[in-house]
Amino acid sequence: MAGPPIDELHFAQKPDVGEVPGPKTRKQLERQREIDSSAVAYPEDIPIAFEEGRGATIRDVDGNVYLDFFAGIGVLNVGHSNPYVLEAVHEQADKLVHTVDFPTDARLDLIEKLNEIAPGDLADSNRVVFGGPTGSDAVEASIKLAKYNTGGDGLVAFRGSYHGMTAGALSLTSTNKFKEDYSPMLPDVVHVRYPNSFRDRGEGDAVSVCTRDAADCCGSFSCARALDEVRETIEDPYSGLANPAGIFVEPIQGESGVVVPPEGFLGGLREIADDNDLPLMFDEIQSGLGRTGEWWASDHYGVTPDIMTSAKAIGGIGFPLSCTMYHEDLDTWDAGGHAGTYRGHVVAMRAGLRAIEYMEDHDLLSHATDLGEYIRGRLREAGEGNPLLGEVRGKGLFIAAEFTEDGLVERIQKRCHENGVLVWTAGRGGRVLRLLPPLVLTREQAEVGLDVIAEAIEAECAREVNA
Repeated sequence: MAGPPIDELHFAQKPDVGEVPGPKTRKQLERQREIDSSAVAYPEDIPIAFEEGRGATIRDVDGNVYLDFFAGIGVLNVGHSNPYVLEAVHEQADKLVHTVDFPTDARLDLIEKLNEIAPGDLADSNRVVFGGPTGSDAVEASIKLAKYNTGGDGLVAFRGSYHGMTAGALSLTSTNKFKEDYSPMLPDVVHVRYPNSFRDRGEGDAVSVCTRDAADCCGSFSCARALDEVRETIEDPYSGLANPAGIFVEPIQGESGVVVPPEGFLGGLREIADDNDLPLMFDEIQSGLGRTGEWWASDHYGVTPDIMTSAKAIGGIGFPLSCTMYHEDLDTWDAGGHAGTYRGHVVAMRAGLRAIEYMEDHDLLSHATDLGEYIRGRLREAGEGNPLLGEVRGKGLFIAAEFTEDGLVERIQKRCHENGVLVWTAGRGGRVLRLLPPLVLTREQAEVGLDVIAEAIEAECAREVNA
């Protein structure tokens, strides 16, 4: 068995907090405000100064122990400081750290392991390119690859999307507040509708609108309307998108609030891409590496992308690494056609391989599926009779609860933090409570954490109603 069982990874099975934030934390936060960048954001929402992490738990500098339902924005799928991963990290760091793209066992072994878990038809017919250390770098590589192979320059992306903060990735990202001070972005990026069954609750005849054959239509009007807009954007000679290079989409939107598309959406995009000889590109940076109970979110739908980005959890336990997997037919680059200094971070590569092995040996995909169902069930119970909790959704341990009032989730988050559970916000107006716990979260930790979360929901919703 690869490393210890998941119940041995943590400081504790429940939080242990006193004064939050404590005096040492306040001192650290003040020191940060004095010398760090004004771009620092997360401590503004959760005032905490980390000291040590294990499994699904974090200890701050004052000794408070928290349950971590955030995992560094979905980075720490096998938990903080997983000993099986760290064993390989220490071994590799003592030998060799940086190799650009010269061959090493670490590099080649990870590529072969990624092939083993590749989605659909990419298995045994893919290539992998490593780039810079962030997901944005993988997105940039995908944009370049699509343009290089098609000769096109326009891209179809989706409203509600988040793909990163570098220039190309930010062009695909839809949130205006991130972009308005830096425009113009890449030309000819068109953002179309992403289906959202909660927000699009109006009725309509899906079959009459859907771009798919009636037998393949999933019956969702939200989905049908979105696919119709995508096809018109690409095929209508008056759409304004003259020379498309590809379609870029999150199989499940993350920052928009874990928006799970209807069953037929990705299949419909696949058909549109094929009909127009365009690459279909999936951003699996937040949703991949087991987060949804499958290796890739697209596996739930049986749809294979031509190009797929991965980062976050691929670095094992937080080491910076990103990669782009693509169909071998697109491997048309000349030597040096895409490069990046840290494409040879062999410590991160060893860590990524070990993390995948740990997930396989401990069957964390099934664990994420089962535990995710339990957590969503508890959230729905908390929402029974609660008019402010609109929807609970997700797959695996990629979970969201969407509320109907601005500011409410921020107060729920604060109450959870003060009681030892770290959660985060997402979605339009910050109305979504987003849970991304490590896949090594135990059932006991989930039960304890959901007690805290449910109490916070009930208390803050009651306060909102009575205000």
